[in-house]
Amino acid sequence: MQTRRWMLQGAVAGFAALAARGSGAQTLAPLNPKLTGDLYPVHDPCIIKAGDSYYVFCTTPRADTPAQIPCYRSTDLLHWERAGHVFAEMPDWAKQAVPHTETIWAPDISFFNGQYWLYYAVSTFGSNRSVIGLATTATLNRADASYGWQDRGLVLESQKSDDFNALDPNRVIDRDGKHWLAFGSFWTGLKIIQLDPATGKPLPDAQRQNLARRPKPPDAIEAAFIIQRAGNYYLFASFDFCCRGADSSYYTVVGRSKDILGPYVDQSGKPMLEGGGTLVLAAPPGQPRWRGPGHIAILRDDGKDYIVYHAYDAEHNGRPTLRIAPLGWTADNWPAAFV
Repeated sequence: MQTRRWMLQGAVAGFAALAARGSGAQTLAPLNPKLTGDLYPVHDPCIIKAGDSYYVFCTTPRADTPAQIPCYRSTDLLHWERAGHVFAEMPDWAKQAVPHTETIWAPDISFFNGQYWLYYAVSTFGSNRSVIGLATTATLNRADASYGWQDRGLVLESQKSDDFNALDPNRVIDRDGKHWLAFGSFWTGLKIIQLDPATGKPLPDAQRQNLARRPKPPDAIEAAFIIQRAGNYYLFASFDFCCRGADSSYYTVVGRSKDILGPYVDQSGKPMLEGGGTLVLAAPPGQPRWRGPGHIAILRDDGKDYIVYHAYDAEHNGRPTLRIAPLGWTADNWPAAFV
């Protein structure tokens, strides 16, 4: 494991150097050393800007139950404070669908048609009996009279007999205005399904389609996130294992495609359906404190891109901590994180 970790760190250093020669990347500087306030426990973060504030939602720590899906707020992207929860408790339908579940995982936030749409996942560790749910609100400002999350119920589910896992949702709108939900964790990898824009749920005849996987067991890939840039779709994914504190081996890769359905290939041309992926984010070289960075979201703000993720703090019992880094782009349009 240690050999692999340092191999990844070396690759990150080399790719960052490459990015520094790319278009505009030389103006970027690390952001993580400036972060302050309530930065933990933050696991599987998603992020959005609303008005003059940034909001991060994340997986519910067990200590937070019965309240579900913590929210953190910042006005400058640097200092963060807790800002309540989405739900006072786990929705009844989710508890009935996945017995013995304790917390809600891996939210995804977006805004369109005058609503904030938050997808979330419910499961138990190591199982693909999982469900994806949806909640909406007109505003994220808790002082606004129109604030209030409405649970829209089940979006997608997987059974133990299925060859996929309804986990780690990410909603994306393609260049033609079609809505999609990317998802998946282990169990034959990452999938995508078309949504009804009105309901946020799959179209009646929509079929799951494959995006990426790691063909060799245990198929350790999850946490899809898709963006558009320069005529391409970029699929980010986390490889290897989270949730082991300072022993976590998570790292983040990317592939790109002209079509939202793929095929996605890495910088060398290897398809992500065959285990390909260009390295974007791993433990920083020479800094053994931050382990297993992954489960990313991308914030696009005022012409700048940021990669938002969690990493495990080896100096504090491996606690999952919010991390944010500028995302640079090479001259040939490949991303690199400046951690």
